[in-house]
Amino acid sequence: MGGDRQVRVTPAGAWRSLREGNERFVAGEREHPNQDADRRARLAGGQDPFAVVFGCSDSRVAAEIIFDRGLGDLFVVRTAGHVVDLGVLGSIEFAVNALHTPLVVVLGHDQCGAVLATLKAHATGEMPGGFVRDIVERVSPSLITAGNGGAAALQDPRALDAVIDEHIRHTAAFVVERSRAVADGIAAGHVAVVGLSYHLDEGRARRVLTLGDIGEPDAAGSPATPGAQAR
Repeated sequence: MGGDRQVRVTPAGAWRSLREGNERFVAGEREHPNQDADRRARLAGGQDPFAVVFGCSDSRVAAEIIFDRGLGDLFVVRTAGHVVDLGVLGSIEFAVNALHTPLVVVLGHDQCGAVLATLKAHATGEMPGGFVRDIVERVSPSLITAGNGGAAALQDPRALDAVIDEHIRHTAAFVVERSRAVADGIAAGHVAVVGLSYHLDEGRARRVLTLGDIGEPDAAGSPATPGAQAR
């Protein structure tokens, strides 16, 4: 899948490929697809990725590795703490509009340094210097929506995971709110957005949010429907 698709891939098909690749990675049974010289040559004339992965810049969370994919499969956008700016929105919209990519993934992870830095800034009242301050400011709304859980997150790993999950949900909802291309794609049924939380120790990407139809119940156990709103 990806690179030289002959038929249009659905959001459900794209999600299935990502999920199965992560399962192989967790089991230590990677196939390393689409990584040979022939694949490289076929892609020289253009790309056809089946998923956008917008994730954190953390060096331990490389999308092509944890989803066991290769050249031309994933359109990857990364910032620290997967914070959204105009360049991120433009990159996602390029994939959705120009490349007709059916799945947008927001990929967070446990022990996220950007979330921890934001928690510390709120706890101490001291903002970091330089442009790291901008990252903290962009993560801060997720702490507000997390409510009282944010205050305990520096001491309680489960509370920290809950804040990170909220940041993933907030990011996904923000992308859909700000991008007409993504929102219209969800409403039309040819785009879906999935929020995933990657666990560093076990390598598993856990689904925390679904917006649109991926052919599976959403993370809360109810059917995912096109145009669904983030909770």
